[in-house]
Amino acid sequence: MRLPGDLGQLTYCLNIHPTQKMAEVMAALTEPVAAVKRAISPDAPFAVGLRFSGEALAELDDPAQRIALKDALDRHDFRAITVNGFPYGRFHGARIKEEVYQPDWRHEERVRYTNALADLMAGIAPAGETVSLSTVPGTFKPLGAGAEALMAGNLLRCVAHMTALRARTGVTVALAIEPEPACFLETIAETVAFFRDHLFAPEAAARLAELTGLTKPQAAEALPRHLGLCYDVCHAAVEFEDPAQSLAALREANIPVHKLQLSAALRIARVGPVERAALAVFDEPTYLHQVIRRGPQGIQGTTDLPEALALGDCTDGEEWRVHFHVPVFIDDLGAFGSTRDFLAEILALHRADPISPHLEIETYTWDVLPEGLRGATVDEDVTREMRWVLDRLLS
Repeated sequence: MRLPGDLGQLTYCLNIHPTQKMAEVMAALTEPVAAVKRAISPDAPFAVGLRFSGEALAELDDPAQRIALKDALDRHDFRAITVNGFPYGRFHGARIKEEVYQPDWRHEERVRYTNALADLMAGIAPAGETVSLSTVPGTFKPLGAGAEALMAGNLLRCVAHMTALRARTGVTVALAIEPEPACFLETIAETVAFFRDHLFAPEAAARLAELTGLTKPQAAEALPRHLGLCYDVCHAAVEFEDPAQSLAALREANIPVHKLQLSAALRIARVGPVERAALAVFDEPTYLHQVIRRGPQGIQGTTDLPEALALGDCTDGEEWRVHFHVPVFIDDLGAFGSTRDFLAEILALHRADPISPHLEIETYTWDVLPEGLRGATVDEDVTREMRWVLDRLLS
């Protein structure tokens, strides 16, 4: 939904629903998404945060499938303004863990998939719209060393594709890289350095000019229009970022936030035996739940929750942030809490000085959350999340 003034548009991401095949995408749009619209925005257009797997995207090669998708969007008064191009493969009902990053930005298939998503969105977005397309932060951290130039080159090839797409269709697609714990781009500092040295450097503008036929000044202007960040609030909170300082660092580096993902993580203020025992229920086999720990040795990371729990009592007294998306309207989770205060601060900053044109709620863990944290239906839970966000932006 469009927010007042220049606060942008608020939506939620379809990756919370099964969307591996187009039949599932269509079911999500016509059932839970339509229910959320009826509750939140019954008489006005409703922005949707789309998600298409590589398999669903291949199905859309069929013109009839594209027509059906466009018809569903028009019929329900949905606006296609953003797409989650991060998970390529299955995202529900099977072990995903570190495979979620594959194919990563070292691989040709990631370029092909991203360009195909951009083409699709240019065809279904409202005329003249700017579309955000969130994507993998390079690769999984252990795989990134030595691949910086390759990944940057592939990203620039997509920017060249989106530059031509804008000239042809009038729709601007902005690629939004999403830093995440245990990834090549993990912290805001790492992200700023990569943009400075590889993506927004003079050499990058020169390369984009070669790919597009633009002049170097035109290419330098095109780079931030088509390339920036997806700032996932859960990820930033897990990394112990400071909300205001992290955003100030991005602005100083002229890195736009094309999408702001609204989410909260688990926060354990002081770890001990009781807290570790309570965390066991969040140790589920589908998603990667990175843990960032702050203690006497400073800030340290573990790739997944089982590794952190296996450290035992040597972690007593530490503060943990766990990459497990929890409902934004819940702060008290019994033995521990969430990073909801971080999200509330981000929303206050956005209200005072807008951060991004697209705000997307992304609690994708409803089907693996422990009992007691879920409502009767996902659309009711999403509606509750959206109302919590709206209260903080508009009250």
